[in-house]
Amino acid sequence: MPYALRPSELAFLLSLDDRAEQQELYAAAYEVKLRHTGNLVSLRGLIEMGNVCAKNCFYCGIRSGNKKVERFQLSLDEIENMALTAYRNNYGSVVLQAGEIESEARTEFVEEALRRIMKLSDGKLGVTLSLGEQTKSVYRRWREAGARRYLLRIESSTEAFYKMLHPSSHSYRRRRRCLELLRELDYQVGSGVMVGLPGQTVGQLVHDIRFFRSADLDMIGMGPYLPHPDTPLGRDIAFTPEYRAKQLASGLKMIAVTRLYLHDVNIASTTALQALAPGGREAGLLAGANVIMPNITDAGHRKNYNLYVNKPDADNDLLIENITAAGERINWGESGDSAHYFSRRLPR
Repeated sequence: MPYALRPSELAFLLSLDDRAEQQELYAAAYEVKLRHTGNLVSLRGLIEMGNVCAKNCFYCGIRSGNKKVERFQLSLDEIENMALTAYRNNYGSVVLQAGEIESEARTEFVEEALRRIMKLSDGKLGVTLSLGEQTKSVYRRWREAGARRYLLRIESSTEAFYKMLHPSSHSYRRRRRCLELLRELDYQVGSGVMVGLPGQTVGQLVHDIRFFRSADLDMIGMGPYLPHPDTPLGRDIAFTPEYRAKQLASGLKMIAVTRLYLHDVNIASTTALQALAPGGREAGLLAGANVIMPNITDAGHRKNYNLYVNKPDADNDLLIENITAAGERINWGESGDSAHYFSRRLPR
């Protein structure tokens, strides 16, 4: 049954350094994935709507304090056309992602984008939003306009460490409360953390995995931390081959241990894995992930949505070929909703 692993066992698995033992861990997690979600990979066409952000997180390349960023905002027509591309390519789902902005203008803009996506797909295209902290009324409006999933990464579930990653104006408690609000509004709720942050401990990662359980999350989006030279946290980190290898292993272990602990959630194999090594996303699938987010943002804008260094170019045809070559099957035309979401809504 899920949750059988004790904290000490979670810590042991996350600390594995031997390559052969790591491969055994990935294989065990993959077997759990096969039993609960099969070898189906759900696609989420990623639309990066804009890089204007009110937040000033110490790790993020599009933080408000980074004056080197060329800011952009997609138009409604551009978003609609990208969503139409995903629909025509039978993806089944899209993600609308952008910097965090709270305003009536942003709320109305997203509402209209959702209405257009629902209209062009006759309501068939699943939509995940990743637009940060909002009020309950805003979340409700977006839910009523057609969004069914929301990803709000907490980055670290340990409050003291969260405060080290963010300016004092950021509120850990509000972040937690927003996840609760999303749950109350019947979203499929997702969160996640960065893995391999400077100063992060295995104990904190164990706390993160147990937080995923206590929050009863439906989907998890984790990735290895990648430094950005124009941020306080990343400016002094050398992006060496040794660093990349360590970060890749840390990210894959976190996916695998989370799958062993939480059997039926959706887990994304993130682009950050691909930034560390060719085939990184495919390795994530073989370590227990079941969601991939091909970037369908126009190339002219994509280059300015740099959260971290070494962001890979999007070759979605090759990505799909590689997924198939790894023995996985694409969940064509299906939204790929979380099995955990449906099981937790059953009467108990």
